[in-house]
Amino acid sequence: MTTFCVSLVLLVLGFLFYSRVVEHVFGVEPDRPTPAVTKSDGVDYVPMATWRVFLVQFLNIAGTGPIFGAIMGILFGPAAYLWIVFGCIFAGAVHDYLTGMISIRSNGANITDIVGQEMGNRMRVLMLFVTLIMVVLVGAVFTRTPADLLAHLTEGWEWSTPLVWMIVIFLYYILATLLPINALIGHIYPLFGAALLIMAMGVGIGIFTRGGTMPEITDPLAGNHPAGIPVFPAICVTIACGAISGFHSSQTPMMARCIKNESLGRTVFYGAMIAEGIVALIWAAAGIKFASTLPGVAEGTKTTYQALADMGTPAVVVNTICSTWMGKVGAVLAVLGVVAAPITTGDTAFRSARLIAADFLKIPQRNIWQRLFTSAPFFLIAGLLMVIDFKTLWSYFGWTNQVLAAIGLWAFTVWLSRRGKFFWITLLPALFLTAVTSSHFMLTSLDLGLKYQTIVICGGVFGMLLGVLFLLIRPKGGV
Repeated sequence: MTTFCVSLVLLVLGFLFYSRVVEHVFGVEPDRPTPAVTKSDGVDYVPMATWRVFLVQFLNIAGTGPIFGAIMGILFGPAAYLWIVFGCIFAGAVHDYLTGMISIRSNGANITDIVGQEMGNRMRVLMLFVTLIMVVLVGAVFTRTPADLLAHLTEGWEWSTPLVWMIVIFLYYILATLLPINALIGHIYPLFGAALLIMAMGVGIGIFTRGGTMPEITDPLAGNHPAGIPVFPAICVTIACGAISGFHSSQTPMMARCIKNESLGRTVFYGAMIAEGIVALIWAAAGIKFASTLPGVAEGTKTTYQALADMGTPAVVVNTICSTWMGKVGAVLAVLGVVAAPITTGDTAFRSARLIAADFLKIPQRNIWQRLFTSAPFFLIAGLLMVIDFKTLWSYFGWTNQVLAAIGLWAFTVWLSRRGKFFWITLLPALFLTAVTSSHFMLTSLDLGLKYQTIVICGGVFGMLLGVLFLLIRPKGGV
């Protein structure tokens, strides 16, 4: 319990203090008009109230990511706390803040254009390719999983099948992608965002009032996973949305086009990521504490981590904990969490794909037929991908997600360096995430015949070499 409480406090302190450091490094100009004002079009560039922008941003980047990822990540042990706290404060929230603020300064540019401006057209094309693959994968994953869950919840209804629910969800995605952002997303997202926060608060109360135990930082940090998976780099890919996620860079520019003042960026962009980190921390702690009360743990026939793994999928874990700790209210909130949240991630995935493609191809988006023409290929591809097994889709998404985050951090480092600003706030997390992604790729995709320790060292050396190269050729201030 002590480690959990300290972790919560550190996340709050991170927002109160380190966010101001990042804001100072960036250099906010409150009197500078934002794209929501200068490019207002009633479709994508729409000034919105700050509370609404925050909740939409929170749900855009959160969904079920900080819940499912944290439940799977706590299987590695108390190292999950460390990654959520420090990853969120020094990497994820910095990544999201700079994505949003640089987008504002670039007239609402998406992440692919930002990368292209700072790292050249070849990297822009690569980023475009990686980003579109990732958001379409997200759209496919978050059509299939809520459809399966809805079919299970409505079992017995004559017409209820996963295919029918996929069609219903897909029709909603089309509407959410084509309609103005304040026509559908701007109205229902705050409701679902509030529900996600209320569910987290209810579970958080249960952590303090229910029986069970939680791991402490004094416990072993490695060797806890029931499947024997090494904690590094797997934990940094498993817990993404609760620490740092490249998917956020595809979503954040949508709210950069709706925010009314640069001074609000710290609350909206950095703050939403800290809120997501708190949600992840709560679910990691709740999952492991609930599992510690299950049969077999007290008798010593299985570890707490094994008991949690045996509970089933993260969706089952969420439903079981909410129903047990909060009764009927918890069951309703669990439905919102494991059904509505992924749907509200899928719709903005397709919307961001439309915006990125439209910016790249220079296709105006005022006319609904232009928006349909731009987004139709993504719906078609996602429809084909939905026949692939969920675990396969998610494995591709996880690694692609962190590669995107690493590229984004490198681009932000160049942006800061080019303007004579303190670029170390992004360079250090960029080096770390480069080591994570390269190590993970060698461990999971290449059969090099090398020992685990050797591969991890190779990943670290690769990151350091890129860092040295950057320091030698980096652009100097003057822009």
